[in-house]
Amino acid sequence: MKNKPIYVEIPIKSSVDDVWEKSQNPKLHEQWDLRFTSITYLPKKSEDEPQSFSYETKIGLGLKVAGWGKSIGTHNKEDGSKTSSLHFGTPQKISPISEGKGYWRYIPTEKGTTFLTQYDYDVRYGILGRIVDFFFRPLMGWATALSFDVLKRWIEEGELPRTQFIRFFSHALITFLFFFIWFYQGLVPKLIAKHPEEVAMLSSLSSLQGDTAVKAVGIVGILEVLFGLVWLLYRSKRHLHALQIIVFPGLTLSALLADPTISAHPFNPVTFNISLWILSVLGFVLAKDVPTATSCKRSRKE
Repeated sequence: MKNKPIYVEIPIKSSVDDVWEKSQNPKLHEQWDLRFTSITYLPKKSEDEPQSFSYETKIGLGLKVAGWGKSIGTHNKEDGSKTSSLHFGTPQKISPISEGKGYWRYIPTEKGTTFLTQYDYDVRYGILGRIVDFFFRPLMGWATALSFDVLKRWIEEGELPRTQFIRFFSHALITFLFFFIWFYQGLVPKLIAKHPEEVAMLSSLSSLQGDTAVKAVGIVGILEVLFGLVWLLYRSKRHLHALQIIVFPGLTLSALLADPTISAHPFNPVTFNISLWILSVLGFVLAKDVPTATSCKRSRKE
């Protein structure tokens, strides 16, 4: 069964010419498009010849994918809209994409421009390639949509793409870190190990003792695991950061009340919670108006 083409659409409050320039100029295009690290136009023998280009995409660990492309047609309509058709591919075996085709459209509106793309590609490696593409295609669609939102913010608000990507990935890293911390702290010390220090701390802060305290620690562990999952599922991360800014001082005070000598231990809850409190403050700042792929339409039916 053939997969659906990737479709992304976004409204931008600017002229068609401005959006065209930032997407057709290779030095500007490579700044906001997450799918490419560099784009280079190749010399044309004549004006009527399609515009050929080469591209590179760094994928980490020193690896990169290099490919080719051709702008095989540009059409200007009487209503002011423009369309650019593309043919692209790569001979590198590391890429699941062999070659594909697509187009970009620029449609003038009362509020600016509707910028959209649709593209599809063939995969290599037969059935194995189609299995890989089951996961790769959504990633490509997400990267396209995120890049379109970065372009929109660059044009409308003036924030450079590099700054946006630093903010986006810093925000994503902090989100994953808090997920891991809450999930791990709930699962390992409380649910799996039922660590004596966890039980002793809860007993010092309450009237719970023995098996009752152990069960209560397990309940706290479940709540922490669930809160960790909330970090992955809840969209408004600023709310979670704000909650932690309030909670971490309380957790630090509780630990000191349970055992004042704990502040002298290496890697103790005081320094740990203060570090997480500062990280929560930074996360709260970074999470404001962060770029998102959800601002784009991902199908014509939306």
